[in-house]
Formats: sequence, C-alpha cells, structure tokens
Amino acid sequence: MAGMAALSAALPVGAELLSEADAKIDIAPYSLEVSRGRFLKTIAYNQQVPGALLRMQEGRPVTIDVTNHSGNDEIVHWHGMFLPPEVDGAMEEGTPHIAKGATTRYTFTPSPAGFRWYHTHTFAGRDLNKGQYTGQHGFLMIEPRENPARYDQEIFLALHDWRGSLLASDDGSMNPVYDISTINGRTMGFGEPLRVKQGQRVLFHVLNSSATEVHWISFAGHSFHVIALDGNEVPNPATVSMLRLAPAERVSAVVEMNNPGVWTLGEVRKHVMAAGMGVVVEYAGAQGKPRWDQPNDLVWDYLQFGTTVAVSVAETGAVEIPLVFESKFAGHGAMDRFTINGKSFPDTETIALTHDQRYRLIFRNKSTDDHPVHLHRHTFELRRIADQPQTRGILKDVVLVAGGTEVEVEFTASHPGLTLFHCHQQNHMDDGFMMLFRYV
Repeated sequence: MAGMAALSAALPVGAELLSEADAKIDIAPYSLEVSRGRFLKTIAYNQQVPGALLRMQEGRPVTIDVTNHSGNDEIVHWHGMFLPPEVDGAMEEGTPHIAKGATTRYTFTPSPAGFRWYHTHTFAGRDLNKGQYTGQHGFLMIEPRENPARYDQEIFLALHDWRGSLLASDDGSMNPVYDISTINGRTMGFGEPLRVKQGQRVLFHVLNSSATEVHWISFAGHSFHVIALDGNEVPNPATVSMLRLAPAERVSAVVEMNNPGVWTLGEVRKHVMAAGMGVVVEYAGAQGKPRWDQPNDLVWDYLQFGTTVAVSVAETGAVEIPLVFESKFAGHGAMDRFTINGKSFPDTETIALTHDQRYRLIFRNKSTDDHPVHLHRHTFELRRIADQPQTRGILKDVVLVAGGTEVEVEFTASHPGLTLFHCHQQNHMDDGFMMLFRYV
C-alpha cells in the first residue's frame, strides 16, 4: 500500500493552501444549524463547523493570525505537530492565552507530514458551552515534501457531540450525556450527501472531535482499508468493517466504491445514530432511501495494523516511566479528581527527560474509566496493549487505555521544552488528569 505520500489528493473545495500569505482564524459565537430549523449556539472558527481545512507544506514556515471574539480567553492547539512549546497551544507549556478581543500571531514550521487537527485547549469545568464541547475544531493536513500520490477523491469527516447535560454515574462521578451527534456539524439527512462514482478510490480522513465520547463508524455495503492512524502510516494496512475513534484520534482509510446505491455511513450504536451521527453516501445516478446494515458487534484492534514482535527495553535502550491512573470522586456536586501517580494537576510530578533518550511510558489504568491519553509535541510507538503480544511500527499521539488495563508506548525525547501529557477527555483533563515533562 502507498505510504505517507498517499495521504494527499487534489485540494478539496473549502481548503486553504498556506504559503507566504497569512491565514486568519476568527473565534466567535456562532449559531450552528444541525438540522433543518434546529440551531445550536456555540463558539466556532470563521463561522463554520468544523473550521476550514488548512493545508500546509512540511518544512515551509507559516504564519496564522487568530482573533478572539468569543468573550473568554482562548488558545489554539496544533494537535499532532512537532512545535516549540511557546506556540504548541497549551498554557501549561507556556503558550500565552489569547485575551478577549485580542489577536495572536502563530508562526511555525509544520512537521511532521500527515493528518493533524487544530482545536481549543481551555478549561471548561462543568460548563458544557466551553472548551471541546464547542465547535472549536478544524482539519489540518501537512503535505509531504515530495510530490503526493492522488486518489480519486478525498473526504474529511469530523464526529462531534452536542448539547450535553451532566449525570451522576453509579460510582458518583459526573459525566456528560448528549442528545445531538453530528458529522461535519450536521445530523443524518440534513444537507447534501457525499457524492461518489463507481470505481473510485476514496480516501476518508475521520476525526473524533468529541469532548468525551468514543465513536464506532461503519459504512454500509463497504469496508475501510486503514492506511494511517493519527496521520501516521501504519506498517500493516488492513481492511476492517468499522472504525473506532476515541476523542482526538484520527483514522485515514481508503474505500473502494464498488457497490452502487445510496448508503449510510455512521455510528454503529443505535442510540448515537438516532441522535444524528450519520451521513448519506450517494453513487452517481443512484436514487432511493439510504440503506443501513446494522453490525452485530463492536470490533477494533490497534495491533492488527502493526508487526507482532517482542521488544524489550534493553533492545531499544528505553528508560521506563510508570504512570498510574486513578480516580477520586468528591461527590455532592464537587469537582471529581483524576490522579497520575497519586497526584492531580497542578500538583502532579514534572518528570525530567534527557534529549535524544528513548523512554517507555507504562500506563497502568487503575480506574474504571477508559482514558484517551495524548502526548503533546511528540509521536509515540505502541509497544503493548493489555495482555496482547508486543508490537512495533504503530505511531500515534493518542491511545485509548481501557479501564483496569495497561498499555506501554515508547518515544524519543527529541523536541526540547515543556511537554504536556493528559487525558483528551475534556472532563477528565479538567479534573486533574494532566502532567508535564521537562527536558534537562
């Protein structure tokens, strides 16, 4: 299968190719029409959800001006990129907030090539109209230096959940629930379908921009041939019946358009599909009601995309860093707390890294919650998931650590500066699930 060069295609409508000219992002209140006559008040980029697809050339410096008309201090995180901490987009690393009414200029050199994204990185707490609960997310594609290979069509899809409320679970924790779920800001059947032609090879880039929810996506009558995870080429591309994406994860997959008709692409779980998370895919000349084939099971395995091989820390020269995840529920409406090695941010330990040293992070999740953990400014390699065989070659920046399990990843400390590590579930991050690495 083609490598990272295969992740690019002809510039889609609505994309913006960044060169010497500045790009501009305006953060402001927006009324999003999710279905005919049904509007949600949110915060968005440039009066659209998702924000504009930005294309950058790997290694070519860019300048982006961001103006904040949201009414609150804001910040933009350039997720999945190797950037200095002062522009990465996390206050904890030292990137300044954008004050109300102010404009901030971000100047950086994009790297690495692949499917990235940009989004807010602010505290929301119990306010479900802030942070990742809003429409502040957009697609970001960094083109490789070499001439890209091309597919017949390239489609970007963002999964998102809206208008939540907080409910107490059996263990006393407070978790958001939602009554609207969308793809690219619209519910199933609203707006134009995705139009394809028989014989096309369509490259889908799927992003889960939800603040808290894992999503399972199937395409009736078709299969996904996964070629990249989090924008990084996988060593063993594989064909699957569905995709699973935790918050902030991305999957790039090719679909062979070999089954003419009108079909549904959407969430496998019935209640989420009923909340709107679906889109019609229509072949040229086809008519009729969209067809949906309900899968019987939820199926996903990271390791099918890697190479199974035992890898010891002695072989890689990695220094082990154990990180234990636990939860402490306050109850009675108080903020819950999540801990890393017994402490919640900002009291978590700041762990020292040596430049160019290899490290193996051992995630031990002793809580009952699943945690999609994200390491800023670096890419890590999956090594072990629960009791499954060890693996090599799967490069990511987010991995879902299921409740009560262990996951091991390795990375090289090659980007000096403060580096944030956190759960990408907004309520978990707000409840203390963050820590910093620092270089010495």
